[in-house]
Amino acid sequence: MSVLVDEGTRLCVSGITGREGSFHAMNNRRYGTQVVAGVTPGKGGQDVEGVPVFDTFRSAVAETDADTAMIFVPPPFAADSILEAADAGIQTIVAITEGIPAHDELRVSAQLERTPSVRLIGPNCPGVLSPGKANVGIIPAAFFSPGNVGVVSRSGTLTYQIGNELAQRGFGNSSIVGIGGDPVPGSSFIDILALFEQDPETELMVMSGEIGGEAEELAADYIAAHVSKPVVGYIAGFTAPPGKTMGHAGAIVSGSKGTAQAKAEALEAHGVRVGRTPTQVAEIAADILGADGA
Repeated sequence: MSVLVDEGTRLCVSGITGREGSFHAMNNRRYGTQVVAGVTPGKGGQDVEGVPVFDTFRSAVAETDADTAMIFVPPPFAADSILEAADAGIQTIVAITEGIPAHDELRVSAQLERTPSVRLIGPNCPGVLSPGKANVGIIPAAFFSPGNVGVVSRSGTLTYQIGNELAQRGFGNSSIVGIGGDPVPGSSFIDILALFEQDPETELMVMSGEIGGEAEELAADYIAAHVSKPVVGYIAGFTAPPGKTMGHAGAIVSGSKGTAQAKAEALEAHGVRVGRTPTQVAEIAADILGADGA
């Protein structure tokens, strides 16, 4: 099995007629994802390499039974695109767009709280990959294979690096979920860990965090209370200077709160082994599951 996306996923891409939207939509289709529609207001009736384009999500869903959306529109319009997808009945929304204004993210969060059946991944994320089944986003899928390790990460590039380290150790993945590094994410570590906990294919979870905020500390408490499977952690930013934003809008430390050390200590206090490098993460996974990934 997998989480969020699989062989049955029917993807609609908002912004499919733009350069980035069309490139990644076609890349996802080549991987095997069912890309059934695109949305660009004013361009309904056109197509992108055979994928029909609609003016609205509602018409796209009505015509193609799309159940998943990927958002590639510019930041000023991304929030409205996310909410339009939710209003049209899309259940899983993956927002790739970076730089969405924080007040727009808050507006989206407040409205989606009233529709708990909708799952938002991102914004400012690399997407979701279920190896061998579907790729929704910009994750380079070539070196990932199906397996029993679920990965959830705030950083896209660290997702790829840790995934590659695991692959070199012989591990495959059930799903890889990039939740993004913005201050107001649509889904948290806890949300995705809960999905992996319920997924029979996932035998071990890797949680890749970074400095800033308290998401990892909250996840540590959740793991202690609700997760029965082993979790391996990684926190980026042990050498980050205090008070600086490092890469992501949410990666800023105030005082001692949100430091890599504090996050690692919170996780380790609840039995989560934390690697200090991506290589150590793979070594810990091999120690837990066996060097052959079985």
